[in-house]
Amino acid sequence: MNDKSPASPPLVVGISGASGSMIAKASVDELLRRDVPVALVCTNDARMVWQDEIDEPYKDVLSQWREHPHFVDYSVGDTRAPIASGTYPTLGMVVVPSSMSTVAGIAHGMANNLLLRAADVCLKEGRKLVVVPRETPLHAIHLENLLTLARMGVVVLPPEPAFYLRPSSIDDLVGFFVRRIMVAAGIDQDMGDEYRYTGPAE
Repeated sequence: MNDKSPASPPLVVGISGASGSMIAKASVDELLRRDVPVALVCTNDARMVWQDEIDEPYKDVLSQWREHPHFVDYSVGDTRAPIASGTYPTLGMVVVPSSMSTVAGIAHGMANNLLLRAADVCLKEGRKLVVVPRETPLHAIHLENLLTLARMGVVVLPPEPAFYLRPSSIDDLVGFFVRRIMVAAGIDQDMGDEYRYTGPAE
């Protein structure tokens, strides 16, 4: 764990054990590039998925993030971390990616690890919570849990590609979706000209 405390309220980023490590990495990179304070919690399963999806080891990327003055990370088992308390101010939380197990845990008030507890805090304190679910196809229980979250005010943001922008690489797809996350989390007001749909060409 990094013992630094962000100078201003951080955005909590949770990474759970679902496919989509590239989006998680790009999201944290972008937040730190903008000097937005980040408090990170990553599950053990997420680290294993990361190993399968990204060439650069998680521990190496984490070491780079820890060099940023506005970054702090906590162990998933550290339920005494500041982000586990509603008295600790945050900008809200993004869970990216979110496994269906994590979706279920949040939807049903489970708080047996720090990621779930931090999400539960956002719900009880009325803070922004964005969940990026990764699963397909979705069965009825998945859909019911996502509906439960949506009814509680959670932004459910599946990582759908914007084919109308004619992406030419995975980086294009990830870049678009990271901007969607920035808007959903309240960091940006809109998508900006680069990603704005302007209608069919004449």
